[in-house]
Amino acid sequence: MSPFDLVVTPTHVRFMGRKFPRTIGRGGFADHKVEGDGATPRGVHRVVGMMYRPDRIAPPQAWAAPILPRDLWSDDVADPDYNLQVRAPHPYSHEALCRSDPMYDLVIVTDWNWPVATAGRGSAIFIHAWRGKGRPTAGCVAFRPDHLAWIAARISIGSRVVIA
Repeated sequence: MSPFDLVVTPTHVRFMGRKFPRTIGRGGFADHKVEGDGATPRGVHRVVGMMYRPDRIAPPQAWAAPILPRDLWSDDVADPDYNLQVRAPHPYSHEALCRSDPMYDLVIVTDWNWPVATAGRGSAIFIHAWRGKGRPTAGCVAFRPDHLAWIAARISIGSRVVIA
């Protein structure tokens, strides 16, 4: 393992010589993720993007893309754009990226089941702000907002996310 790997363990995350508390999916870790199981998939994933709310925070990196009011993420296995960013109006099931809460003010995107998705294998595994310590996600990895900001300022496209 490299110190530049973001390593998700059963109790914390290691990154660049530091340890951070984290939350994961309500379904725990899974070797075989499926859409809707709430699990965080084990494996080695890569950072492929970063998004941020320009009305709330400054871009943490030059390569971060703004989240705009009509931005969505498709989570519908019947959608030809399943597990891709889409824009409203969108006729399939989706998740709004521009939320009223701060959970997606800063999002690091991994390559889980992306860019060519297998239907039913699970949509996006993001790294984002938590709802609170110990409160699970739908499968993503989440951090306290200040820890997420620290990580986002130092992570790179292609960085490995190792989920034990």
